[in-house]
Amino acid sequence: MRATGLHTRYRIRHATAVAGLALTVVTLTGCTYLIPLFMLGEHKRTIPAEYDGLRNSRTMVLVWAGQETLFDYPYVRLELATYIADKLRNEVEGIELVEPARVEDHIERTLATAFDPAEVGRRFHADKVIYLELLEMRMRRPETPTLLQGRISASVAVFDTRADVDDPQRFELATVTVTYPERQPVLNNRGAAELVRQQTYINFAERTAQKFYEYEEEL
Repeated sequence: MRATGLHTRYRIRHATAVAGLALTVVTLTGCTYLIPLFMLGEHKRTIPAEYDGLRNSRTMVLVWAGQETLFDYPYVRLELATYIADKLRNEVEGIELVEPARVEDHIERTLATAFDPAEVGRRFHADKVIYLELLEMRMRRPETPTLLQGRISASVAVFDTRADVDDPQRFELATVTVTYPERQPVLNNRGAAELVRQQTYINFAERTAQKFYEYEEEL
């Protein structure tokens, strides 16, 4: 019985040492595929909505851009509003979106260079207005114009048009900023400009829309 006990303790110590050595090798080499699945976990976290008030509402996305931006990107208001509205339509339960084309047509017909978001929202019978002001919009680095790297930054606010006209409710959210490609720019060759602009728009729309619903993020 004593010999058996010693042998058992030896096997336990040996197995523990081997497991420790394997974990050390994995840590040093970065080979996570050697780690048992139960030790990895899901490595995700749930991000709550920054503003959770769009469900079952009629919502309008309104984008403002300065004249210098519109000179280079004349359709940017409509394009960004459309991308954001499409994302919200797929992710927010019961939401009804005012068609961005109708909003853009109204702005074009009135030749408005500035507008009251809540007033425009009431015109289209919207309960909520997501209002974005473009702070930065470019597809090239200023110091290297031959290289492409899209960047959009915008302030974000939500207007509740059902609030008292004399005391409108405005909810300020965090600024949205995206860069694509994130690490380094790409050469401006055939087709690259359109690809960079489209992907920058998509990333910006997704980051903006995520403010209004819960989602999971990889750690």
